[in-house]
Amino acid sequence: MHTVSVLSLKGGVGKTTVVLGLASAALRRGVRTLVIDLDPQCNATSTLEPEESKASIYDVLQDPSEENLEQAIRPSRWGDGIDVLSGSEDAELLNHPDPNESRLHRLKDALRTLRDMYDEFPYHLVLLDCPPSLGQLTRSALVAADRALLVTEPTMFAVAGVQRAFEAVQNEREQNNADLQPLGVVVNRVRPRSHEHQFRIEELRDIFGPLVMPVALPDRLAVQQAQGACMPIHEWGTPGAREVALAFNLLLARIQRISRSRRRAVHHDFDDDEIQEAVDA
Repeated sequence: MHTVSVLSLKGGVGKTTVVLGLASAALRRGVRTLVIDLDPQCNATSTLEPEESKASIYDVLQDPSEENLEQAIRPSRWGDGIDVLSGSEDAELLNHPDPNESRLHRLKDALRTLRDMYDEFPYHLVLLDCPPSLGQLTRSALVAADRALLVTEPTMFAVAGVQRAFEAVQNEREQNNADLQPLGVVVNRVRPRSHEHQFRIEELRDIFGPLVMPVALPDRLAVQQAQGACMPIHEWGTPGAREVALAFNLLLARIQRISRSRRRAVHHDFDDDEIQEAVDA
């Protein structure tokens, strides 16, 4: 199982879009996935449309018991293979700016409890959708995860936000989760003809070097259209959607490959096998 926190410390960069795109790619590839919605805005939950639940992430973080987990996790309406631990606006009440150690470890305890509930754990991938703030919710995700995927746009303020997020990952690794590794930086909503975007991408490469993912996510209207219809991007069917879906296939394949290793991520260009695998998915 790979547990990946998806985060940025600037709002509006498309963090939830990345979670949903990876979930869509995982569904297409048959990678059974659990999406945990830690963002009080609950956008991932709204788009995945899970069956009605009697509990949510709020209840699980209050009490990471089997009963709460069973009641909070429901199948999404995207199809068999994508489950959701539902978000809640009330989760903001738990987003303490300086949580104690017990609060920080509740999500990790919940995942441990979830593993113990099964003879064979049903998920190959767990995606943690974090809010754009560094309180208990995001820090809990970093304590529970083995990898952190940083999301940014190619703009000045977003680049500054991903730098702060990277520092947060490093701090949590030193203080509470020695197993945590940065998975990489993915650049979202890129317009290839924009000189500003190309400048910012080069800036990111200067800062993060080989941590910058070799695939950037193009800025396409199809992403908003698919989310508005609560559909996986792979099922939207327009040329723009197919372009974005291919990018998410490549991103998922790289995440799976890197997550199998405990070494620091180093991203090179995709080889022919990776590209063919993404095209065939």
